[in-house]
Amino acid sequence: MDTSSVRQRPAKGQSSSVPPAVSSQSDEIEDRNARVISLLDVLRVIVTLIGVSCALSYYLTSGSSYLWNYNPWFLNASKVGQWWAGPLNLTPEQLALYNGSDPQKPIYLAINGTVFDVSEGRHTYGPGGSYEVFAGRDASRSFVTGCFLEDRTGDLRGAEEIYIPIEDPDEEISSGARKTRAEKERREAKKRVLQEVAKWEAFYRNSKKYFEVGKLVGVPEYSDNAPKLCEQAQKGRPKRKNMKKSGDTEKAAGKPVQ
Repeated sequence: MDTSSVRQRPAKGQSSSVPPAVSSQSDEIEDRNARVISLLDVLRVIVTLIGVSCALSYYLTSGSSYLWNYNPWFLNASKVGQWWAGPLNLTPEQLALYNGSDPQKPIYLAINGTVFDVSEGRHTYGPGGSYEVFAGRDASRSFVTGCFLEDRTGDLRGAEEIYIPIEDPDEEISSGARKTRAEKERREAKKRVLQEVAKWEAFYRNSKKYFEVGKLVGVPEYSDNAPKLCEQAQKGRPKRKNMKKSGDTEKAAGKPVQ
């Protein structure tokens, strides 16, 4: 008889299965592994949430955006190209080449000496658009007067007239007082012109569609006589007679006149 086989045979009543302690430890490891979320599962959840968000954005924005109308500059090919090329310095003659007549070129306009790319509004600033008069030029004056066809220039001289009241010939006031008042009103009107131009410049600079590309350089000095207000702007000037009546009415009503 082989004594080795006898020695290896389990004794009577002894189980040949894994000891209870080892089995319990193995079950604990399996449970721990089952509770661990793999990196692949995390990626699946993230991709699913992104997909749902994009689908909701497309639906709620009527198909206009997958990113809830978020348009980062690095996804805009024009902005990336401009960032890579750096700021431009364009003369008025060079700026005129970007008026939208060439579909292969961007559309630029200038205001207050700053050049902006308005290519995303090609249907508005391009040929036949309602604002095509601004394309390829500095038309800062028209932003003040509202005379888009007549004031397509950056010459702001005399534009302050739009804010200066038309004199009342029947007003009883000395010539000295009239002159002093006129000088004060003209200074204030010039400030308002600059503020109006700065407001429009900020509009383009802060726009989500348009962006700054450079500066307008080589602008010749305006040596001719200052342009006169167009008929539309002239009609919009305040009338001192009406201002006086309005002041008298407020005074009679007990309101402070400012």
